Amino acid sequence: MEAEGGGRAAAGCLYLVDTLEGDPEVLQVDAETYYKKLLKKSPSNPDVFSIPGGEEVKLDDSCVCFVPLYRNNPTCKLLLLTDPKDKKTVLAVYLNQRWWPVEDVVKTADPSRDGLILVQTFGERIVLFVLNYIIFGMLEGSSANDAFFLPHFATECAKIVWRNGEAVAFYSVKRKGSLCDGTTSQCYLLPVLDTIFVRTKYRRGGLGMKMLHDFCQSFMDEDALGISCPISAVMYQVCQKFLQTYPEEQKRLWEVEAPGDWSQRVNIWLKIQMESSSAGKTEAGFQINKPKQSDVDQMNQGVEYIPGVGKVSGDATEKNDTAAARTLNSQAPEQEDLEERAGGTHQCKGLRKRTSPGGSVEDKATKQFRILP
Repeated sequence: MEAEGGGRAAAGCLYLVDTLEGDPEVLQVDAETYYKKLLKKSPSNPDVFSIPGGEEVKLDDSCVCFVPLYRNNPTCKLLLLTDPKDKKTVLAVYLNQRWWPVEDVVKTADPSRDGLILVQTFGERIVLFVLNYIIFGMLEGSSANDAFFLPHFATECAKIVWRNGEAVAFYSVKRKGSLCDGTTSQCYLLPVLDTIFVRTKYRRGGLGMKMLHDFCQSFMDEDALGISCPISAVMYQVCQKFLQTYPEEQKRLWEVEAPGDWSQRVNIWLKIQMESSSAGKTEAGFQINKPKQSDVDQMNQGVEYIPGVGKVSGDATEKNDTAAARTLNSQAPEQEDLEERAGGTHQCKGLRKRTSPGGSVEDKATKQFRILP
């Protein structure tokens, strides 16, 4: 018997994000009921899932598992189908009484869903999960097959880029006032760009610059905005191009460690000037003036100062709200994209390791670096 949905396009050209309605708890109960029935199926007459291309996968307990949808709510789970030949490859998601191929989950038939759209509905949360956890964390993870990224929090602020009926990129933000982690009461003192990703086939199209600009425009009332530390060398190149294009943002963008008080911030534009001046030129090939010694001295003394701008004031007592920073990575500036797990330098915060999507997991508090071929 072929499982409903079995790898075929959604009926009537409607996709999951267009049709998903109802109580998420009811949908989970439905998935749990289906799972119990699946376990009772006779091995001689199993359900099968048709992979696009013709191959069929037998559905049994060895390749079906539940994973948490949200980082802070382990009781809310999704039922996933993994490839029997590679348990780290997810083939489909079970929702609304059918299996949805991963590529169908990130598609839409709604023409109004175009451009950067704030994640609000439950269906959009599912799309964000698939982009982050499955596509970004597993399917387009290159050699990083032993690692994946944690799901987002249930209320985490994120935007998805929709193009040609498909979710092609996203970025997430730790809001000012959000909790830095689950073990302390510290909160972020400024909005922080935490995760940004562009799908492989949509890179080199300026989406990274577009999302970085949208992030800055979304917090126009803030004097300071953060990018999660550490920032890779290639990410700094992207920031350099962005800040040269939008010089009004030079005094607002900071590389920050949580929670982001003034002792945990470095102005990105000043750091670019300092580091590139030591080589006499940037990797992009043009001259950067060396900052004055007075600028460096004031920075070393803990006074935030930008040449040509002056001192930047800030309130170190501001309160904030969300959870642990995860990662940031990027493509080279000529590609005009910010990408994680895409090649070049790969930086991970909040990274966990496991043997399979259904295996045991363990949070890692330390930052890790991985160089991808």
